[in-house]
Amino acid sequence: MKKISFLVFAMVASLLLVTGCGKDKEVSTTGKEEESNGKTLRIVTDANYAPFEYLEGDKIVGFDVDFINAVAKEAGYEVKLESVGWDPIFVEIEGKRADVAISAITVNDERKQSYDFSVPYFLSTNKILVPEDSDIKSGDELKGNVIAVQTGTTGQEAVEKLLGKNHKDIKKFENNNLAIQELLKGGASAVVADNTVVEEYVKNNPDQKLKVVEDSKSFNEEFYGLMFPKGSELKSEFDKAVNAIYENGKYAEIYKEWFGTDPDIETLKAQQ
Repeated sequence: MKKISFLVFAMVASLLLVTGCGKDKEVSTTGKEEESNGKTLRIVTDANYAPFEYLEGDKIVGFDVDFINAVAKEAGYEVKLESVGWDPIFVEIEGKRADVAISAITVNDERKQSYDFSVPYFLSTNKILVPEDSDIKSGDELKGNVIAVQTGTTGQEAVEKLLGKNHKDIKKFENNNLAIQELLKGGASAVVADNTVVEEYVKNNPDQKLKVVEDSKSFNEEFYGLMFPKGSELKSEFDKAVNAIYENGKYAEIYKEWFGTDPDIETLKAQQ
């Protein structure tokens, strides 16, 4: 299990957006500057979402990083991973300036209209992060409270379904690190985000005296996928590669290293 300090991530600026392709210098998962070649893919992410992708110095690490490296290797490609921010990953993929995006991206019908997605590689659901002495025990009890979310995420969508779109009590932030800081300083009563993010935060920051509230009635299961430009030929190659690392045990190895438990691969396969 890797230990994570979320407050550090919030103070580290995202890497500069690199909009070119070809021989542009890119930040790789090794932290070195290299040049692209014909078998190297430009992959974009938002390295502000531990434990999936975050910065250790100038190096991007996380579950998603280990996963995409394993899948790309299986498919016969090398990876150049860049942190460009949450909204820019969609712009880069839609404009076909990047080959793949990975950033704990939930697959939904709206996104499918503009992008192609791989078979699911992660099962998630939104949960509520609150102080230990909070009376909030369900999604319905968020009403009448100020809630912090990351803008443009399914967490925001879930809260808007409960409170109303653009409700005055919904505070939107560039990333979940900032949303959690708002909770800690008393500017919000709760944060709604993916279960792994809030659970890992509580586990690794016991001094903050926070707890996680689950409500399966208010928050549905979600599945993450690799995101491609519409019509990308890479999708079929990466679908095969994802299933290959399911079968050879590599996915379970990576998952257990990060989360300390075995993954529910059968549920992921059933979504295909």
